Amino acid sequence: MKVAEVRHILDTIGDLFPDAHCELNHSNAFELTIAVLLSAQCTDATVNKVTEDLFQKYKTPLDYISVPLEELEGDIRRIGLFRNKAKHIQNLCAILIEQYGGEVPEAHDQLVTLPGVGRKTANVVVSNAFGVPAIAVDTHVERVAKRLALAGWKDSVLEVEKKLMKAVPRDEWTLTHHRLIFFGRYHCKAQNPKCQLCPLLDVCREGKKRMKTSTIRKAKDHRPRIKELEMKKRMG
Repeated sequence: MKVAEVRHILDTIGDLFPDAHCELNHSNAFELTIAVLLSAQCTDATVNKVTEDLFQKYKTPLDYISVPLEELEGDIRRIGLFRNKAKHIQNLCAILIEQYGGEVPEAHDQLVTLPGVGRKTANVVVSNAFGVPAIAVDTHVERVAKRLALAGWKDSVLEVEKKLMKAVPRDEWTLTHHRLIFFGRYHCKAQNPKCQLCPLLDVCREGKKRMKTSTIRKAKDHRPRIKELEMKKRMG
């Protein structure tokens, strides 16, 4: 895709969501790491409801490993996969204490070695907590990138990330990540995207396909009615 086409997409999405930001509530890098870990296969809204009490009870890595695993599981029970996530949190906190003085490391290659922290989580943490440009590819970013031809339909998550990093100026990586998420979460949804209102319909292959299908379907739906009116007209 040409530079001008990418610029058009970025600017248009920017106009729609100029204030896009991380919607996971947190006050420091440690809380953000816990929140992102909990957000896997779970909505940010649900995570925020859980962390509202969780972050009052647990302030440091030591707090998390000072309670029985079953107690932590109970505190995050509303989160999907809560048992595995509770185990990851305690193991992660133990490593932070043993290897990093209780602090979340700033290096991406160190973050991805922590239990429950994958590439996406590490990208979110380094970009939002430490100001390092990064593009975290979640389901929204992946879907939007593929629909707008910023990536290929069959590209892996890592391939999508690399193509976005190549297409988007580095100083815009973090902001673009947030804007793509907002665009996918509130506009270009997985189900019922707002194609008919989308200012990027002209460059969206998925949108064009959906609108064409919708037009054909409407035409078919109107045929019986048209025939009925024609018959009435003939009968006088």
